[in-house]
Amino acid sequence: MAVAYVVASWALSQGLAQVLPVFDIQNTVIRWVIVAMMLGFPIAMLLAWVYEITPEGIVREEDVDPLARKSAGRILDFAIIGVLLVAVTLLLFGRLQSRSSSGEPIPEKSIAVLPFANFSDDKQNAFFADGIQDDILTALAQIGELRVISRSSVMQFRDPAAHPLREIGKLLGVANLLEGSVRREGDRIVVNVQLIDVLKDRHLWASRYERTLADSLGLQGELATEIANEL
Repeated sequence: MAVAYVVASWALSQGLAQVLPVFDIQNTVIRWVIVAMMLGFPIAMLLAWVYEITPEGIVREEDVDPLARKSAGRILDFAIIGVLLVAVTLLLFGRLQSRSSSGEPIPEKSIAVLPFANFSDDKQNAFFADGIQDDILTALAQIGELRVISRSSVMQFRDPAAHPLREIGKLLGVANLLEGSVRREGDRIVVNVQLIDVLKDRHLWASRYERTLADSLGLQGELATEIANEL
């Protein structure tokens, strides 16, 4: 009985250690379970000294028939094997879960600049919107501690509405996305941008800029500075 208790306790502790973190259950629960099992071990030893497990149930040691004792030993062997199989199953389950959920953590100071939408009447101004995006990327790349995804990687998301932003962030491995739009009216441009924390699904910052075409050359650096401050 004591051997079965030890094996069952070990299997339970190992199984809990693997499974409970998957459900975000604190390690305190595991520690209390282990303490309870340790406190119960002397009781199991005492019961094992006085009683024996037989096919007829638990009986006193002196009342056990020798043949029944042998049969009880087999039952105990099967019970231990069963408990070990359960323990191995729980361990494998925990390993698979941790492996599927593990991976390189996404750094907080990481960003992808999505292609800017062109809201101008002249569709040829899409090249201008791409230029704005490219210049912002170049300015952000100058910030050493900031991880910036390349332009070629983000061009597949020219239509952000086709993918949830959280999914885009996960696919690109970034914590933040910058999206925006450009509208050109004569010699003036209007740029709307918003910075989104895709891990927490919240807007960090948004702004609107209106410049003459001649003054727009310094806009990209201004945007990069404000984005870096927000991150």
